[in-house]
Amino acid sequence: MITDRERVIFEAGIKLGALYHQWVGTPISRKSAASVESAIEQAVILQPFVEEITVRLDRDLMKENTFGYSELSGLMFDVEIVTRVGFTFCRARLVPQDGYPFMHIVECYAITEISRHG
Repeated sequence: MITDRERVIFEAGIKLGALYHQWVGTPISRKSAASVESAIEQAVILQPFVEEITVRLDRDLMKENTFGYSELSGLMFDVEIVTRVGFTFCRARLVPQDGYPFMHIVECYAITEISRHG
């Protein structure tokens, strides 16, 4: 049997991995970046165990090709996600580090259940 802590960390990792592989290669421009950020957030927040997500794309890395757009790359992502299983939370990030799009756990914590009988 896995713990809520193990499950919440797994859920954060699987969500970031799926997000990365689903969206890399998407045609993008500086003009469309905000709508793509919003679309990613709106899609991921629907998934089970996701409490919050913030997506920011580095517009400085968006270099137009001859057709006027760029392709979304892993190094453009700055994503923070919070997952929850029971009363256990995990905050994880996808950010560029040393030229690679790293995914890492920022923190994992549990809160005490609040009694509804006050």
